[in-house]
Amino acid sequence: MSLGTVAVTGAAGNIGGLVREALRGEAARLILLDRVPLRPEAENEDLHTVDLRDAAAVEAALAGADSVLHLGGVPDEAPLPDLLEVNVLGTHHVLEAARRTGIERVVLAGSNRVTGFYPAAHLTGPQEPARPDGLYGVSKAAVEALGRLYSDKFGLSVICLRIGSFEHVPTEPRHLATWLSPRDTVGYIRAALTAPRSTRFATAYAVSANTRRFWELPEPAVLDYAPVDDAELHAGDIPGADLPADPDAPQAGVYALPEFTLRHLRP
Repeated sequence: MSLGTVAVTGAAGNIGGLVREALRGEAARLILLDRVPLRPEAENEDLHTVDLRDAAAVEAALAGADSVLHLGGVPDEAPLPDLLEVNVLGTHHVLEAARRTGIERVVLAGSNRVTGFYPAAHLTGPQEPARPDGLYGVSKAAVEALGRLYSDKFGLSVICLRIGSFEHVPTEPRHLATWLSPRDTVGYIRAALTAPRSTRFATAYAVSANTRRFWELPEPAVLDYAPVDDAELHAGDIPGADLPADPDAPQAGVYALPEFTLRHLRP
């Protein structure tokens, strides 16, 4: 099934590059945006060098898209002004461009770090209150709130994917719970892009089928994708994988430590 014309922001990133390769044969056209120049790789690619903070440039680049996969943004802890300017305001520009140009489906790259302070023993669902583990998590909570607003107020169909630890293979004990494999990454994104337009708004954890995971998998009625990979198959290669986990420790691990955020605050 053709995906029509799909726009991807952050197309030069790790997930953006994966999606670009995986979907180019399924989309009639790919509109690829990033703040760094991209090189063409296929005839159905339309490339744009765009800063998400430039609302007019974002709208011009997204014109003609049927759906948008919004991956662009600051990907980790940073000073709050930077996160607000790029992650929050940039997402607003994407959603506003979708509203103004008639794009029906927007898939937002959220993050598991929105709920990083829930304890590891707690199976966390997307409807529970946000407990961000840092400033980055706060910015992603705001991204979800913007998506909800544009769905409720303007009728956009918005799906937020709380992305897990995207790695080719898990490399640390926390990944045994949080790993998102490349294969499952593409599966979740494809499902989000093709979900019925009657889905007005949904939030789902994008995580592989890890035996030790601490996030709920999406219900098929919300997002029709069942992950297939399990980090447990790699446990023998991960130092410390056999040590018992602290059930009361934050799911975020080191991201929840004060030091992780303090270095981005004024002294």
